[in-house]
Amino acid sequence: MDRILLLNAIIIGVGATLVMDLWAFFLKRVFNVGSLNFCMVGRWLCHMSKGRFTHTAIGKSGAFDAECIIGWTAHYLIGVLFAFIWLLYTNGLTNISLVSALLFGAVTVLIPYFIMQPALGMGIMAAKLPTPWRARGKSLVTHLVFGAGLYVSALIIRGFF
Repeated sequence: MDRILLLNAIIIGVGATLVMDLWAFFLKRVFNVGSLNFCMVGRWLCHMSKGRFTHTAIGKSGAFDAECIIGWTAHYLIGVLFAFIWLLYTNGLTNISLVSALLFGAVTVLIPYFIMQPALGMGIMAAKLPTPWRARGKSLVTHLVFGAGLYVSALIIRGFF
């Protein structure tokens, strides 16, 4: 594997995930809009190690000591993985564009819609939540912000190297 590609994926993935987290912080502070609790993602991953992959309501499932660390670490590792895939698609930093980054960000929302939300007890595309369309829209916008973060992070990397 190309070490430069991997290094770029790490930097861009962490950068894009940080942009997404700053967006969530902004939404919480300015509009009091909550975000996904990554401790619950960690709880979900911890339960997977015990053979349990789906939950009626992840918040009511048994807690684990390191679930927050595991959840936040997984959040950033997934961002790095997504950046790696995007860089493969764009042939490294040579063919990056805002459009490709935003489209890729939009595609990544399929993971929470069809895997994470159902497994955490929210239903497919958050169908079991009180306001599913609001949750869907928020997820999509958040993943578009991640895509914008991919692009901005890639531009920064390209400028330095």
